Amino acid sequence: MRIDKFLKVSRVLKRRTVANEACQGGKVFVNGKQVKPSYTLKIGDIVELHFGSGTLKFRILELKETVKKDQAKDLYEIITD
Repeated sequence: MRIDKFLKVSRVLKRRTVANEACQGGKVFVNGKQVKPSYTLKIGDIVELHFGSGTLKFRILELKETVKKDQAKDLYEIITD
């Protein structure tokens, strides 16, 4: 699954266009490398998302095309440093 689609489906970011812009703006890293919106995620990848107010770091647990709102948080686990 593409990183921009995962960020939208998992509801980490509200819209796919916002996820796309974040990737193009150099704010999304997977396993320590900056990625483009078309990057293909795999289960176990560690994603780091840089916001203006801080950083969100999480591990991919599942990849699904669609999920209900209450199940979206089951797709990833937040990693704290």
